[in-house]
Order: sequence, then structure tokens, then C-alpha cells
Amino acid sequence: MTATPIRLLLVDDDPLVRAGLALMMGGSGDIEIVGEAADGDQVEDAVQRTRPDVVLMDIRMPSVDGLTATRSLRERADAPEVVVLTTFHADEQVLHALRAGAAGFVLKDTPPAAIVDAVRRVAAGEPVLSPAVTRQLMRHAAGTAADSRQERARERLTALGDRERQVAVAVGRGLANAQIAAELFMSVATVKTHVSRILAKLGLNNRVQIALLAYDAGLLDEDGH
Repeated sequence: MTATPIRLLLVDDDPLVRAGLALMMGGSGDIEIVGEAADGDQVEDAVQRTRPDVVLMDIRMPSVDGLTATRSLRERADAPEVVVLTTFHADEQVLHALRAGAAGFVLKDTPPAAIVDAVRRVAAGEPVLSPAVTRQLMRHAAGTAADSRQERARERLTALGDRERQVAVAVGRGLANAQIAAELFMSVATVKTHVSRILAKLGLNNRVQIALLAYDAGLLDEDGH
């Protein structure tokens, strides 16, 4: 039995970029391009029409930027996952995209196979960050360790139990569920349950936002990673 293809919506104002992405993704065998949009103001309608599983979203567009479109999209009850794809990787752009609810942030110079893999992983519920982006987030965490963001983040994390906190730190380090299970000596199903509880308790959208909160709270520094 053939697995159901991942339904993908492409959003980029450059038709050549969209054509290249469509060629790259369409040749993967398990990803179906269900639609395209040339600006952020077209995203809501395109999602309504095509019902994608994942949206590959550019940041800089003429009318409505990708960050605004992502934030609006993630407010929907049936929101698809969003992977932000851009040539820019300034710290603030990364943070704004992830805080808007994006499940991943991939640079356009990422190898094609890695972009395809990013879509697959996000569709499977695993967040994706380019290694360069992860390093930037670590620098951001170090740079804001003494400010009020850390205090607010730590206050929010008091809602978690000890094991949930350990899982949150592991998510922040970018570990997949199977890796977390092995490291913390629990089943993958238990890890998934903890992640779901963390999201519910903290009112977060996805695992990337758990990671951001762990960064902000300085937990990764404490953990020695």
C-alpha cells in the first residue's frame, strides 16, 4: 500500500524559485505540490483551497511578508505546519519566524535533498532548523541570559514537572523523540505524551517553541550543551 503523499503549498514571490522548488519537491515521490502563492496575502485563500500538510514559506514578499502570513496561518484551528525558507538568517528574522509558529527555518542555499528532508520531517512532527540557525539561537540565548526574557521563561517553566522539564531541555537540544527516549530511559510513546503535555501546559504551538523557551530560560547552558 502506497503512503499518502505529503501535501505541500509553495509560497514565494519569485516564479523561478517556485518552479525550482516544484521540480525539486515533485521529483521526491512522496511530496505532492497542491498549490502555489506569490505573496503572503494569498496564503489564507490558497490554504483554504488546497488543504496542505506543510507550507514552504518565503519571508520577504511585496505585500504581506512571510512572518505575518505564518502568524495568521498558525492561528487557524486546522493550521498546516510552516517551514520558512529564505536567503536571510539574521537572528531577529529567525526568532520572529519561530515565535510566529513556524516549525522550521531553512536557508535557500541548503542542499536540495536537505530541503526535501525538512518537509518530510516537519510533516512527521519533527521541527527542523539549519545548523547555522541553531548556532544563532545559541548565541541569542547567551546574549539574553541576564535580561527579563530569561526570568519570564523560567517563570513559565515552573508549570512543568521534573520529567517534562528534562524532555523540554532535550527538545531544545534538537533531539528527536527516539533519541530523547534512549537518553531519558523512557518509551517513545511516553516522550510524545510529555511533549503534548508541555505544549498544552505552556500554550505553545510546536516543539520549536519549546526549544526557544528552553533557550530563553538558559536551561541548555545549565545542561552543559
